[in-house]
Amino acid sequence: MVSMSRRFAMRTLTCAAALAMGIAVMAPASAQERKAVKIGYAVSKTGVNAGGAGITTIPNYKLWVEEINAAGGLELPDGKRLPIEVVEYDDRSSAEEVVRATERLITQDKVDFVLSPWSTGFNLAVAPLLDRHGYPQFASASVTDRASDFAKRWPRSFWLLGGGADYAGAMADVLGQAYKRGEINDKVAVISVAEGFGIDLIKAAREAFAKQGLKIVMDRTYPVGTTDFTPMLNEAKSSGADSFVAFSYPPETFALTQQSQVAKFNPKAFALGVGTAFPNYLAANGKNAEGVMSLGGIDPNNKALMDYRKRHQEVTGQVPDSWASTMTYVGLQMLAEAIKRVGLDRDAVAKELANGTFQTVLGETKLENNQLRDIWWTGQWQDGVFVGLEPADQPGAGKPRLPKQPWGEK
Repeated sequence: MVSMSRRFAMRTLTCAAALAMGIAVMAPASAQERKAVKIGYAVSKTGVNAGGAGITTIPNYKLWVEEINAAGGLELPDGKRLPIEVVEYDDRSSAEEVVRATERLITQDKVDFVLSPWSTGFNLAVAPLLDRHGYPQFASASVTDRASDFAKRWPRSFWLLGGGADYAGAMADVLGQAYKRGEINDKVAVISVAEGFGIDLIKAAREAFAKQGLKIVMDRTYPVGTTDFTPMLNEAKSSGADSFVAFSYPPETFALTQQSQVAKFNPKAFALGVGTAFPNYLAANGKNAEGVMSLGGIDPNNKALMDYRKRHQEVTGQVPDSWASTMTYVGLQMLAEAIKRVGLDRDAVAKELANGTFQTVLGETKLENNQLRDIWWTGQWQDGVFVGLEPADQPGAGKPRLPKQPWGEK
């Protein structure tokens, strides 16, 4: 038999009430004790992806953090500002490591938000993990035609760089119009990296080129890490094609340019993949970069964009690339503004990103089905600037310069 005196019962209830009041009083105080917003990311500092990440992703993360903290921190709805505390890991260009490091950021470091890795494959690798834990994802260095499907599967994921069909279609438009003007013939030699990026691009290109009356007379894939393209370049040279297109990653992009010069392979249209819009591509090739086409581009008359590029160089010591760097920074601008509007609740931030309109270096920016669509699909090096060409009806679009001049002295 269990008994309790009235006095003991009253004392117990009084203590419980006091404890409950203490918790109620302490909870807001604890919330107010937050001193920073913890931002984490795992990105390739070493390994095969380090070149791309070191140009496009890491400098923009550093620039954004420095700018936010110099202003006193991320602004919250009540006007209070909290500085950013960064937790970062090197994924060593390993898909397994990027998943492990991202999970560590979430479960051990308990960061408030996670910024995305570099490359299409790595963004797809971490997407299920981020969604499972309720984190928004900014895939600003990922090209995929399945962005609409992924946005439905992972509703907090945001895809800022378009899909293979966008880029392949734009390149087909440029080459198709040049063919109709008589500047090039209707033959195209194409090679593509055997990875998600290259697979999406070549699949879309086969259909897009055919619609423009262009014939793919050479269609070859190669594994990541290929360094010698001499056999492929010789085949392209003998194919009779005036146009050469490579859906490549940075190491191959640089190798293809150098090896084409050595082989004196001078197609009238020369288009490469990721890395062409990098500032060190221009530095490495000098005047030989003139006329080379690729994905992306900029409008040099956009003042806000050019101001960003200037700040990027001043703060990081690097010139940004003329493609995904911009979208990376735009995503960060949107994140800061969403936090200012709705606070640090990740679900609320994701909803605001999906539905809100933001002022960014691109101008007024609004996502469509969790995707950024108002961007440049094709650009070309012209007088030392990687100018956006397509969409041709977009303000600031340049005119293609074809045929490309033969390789000469740098």
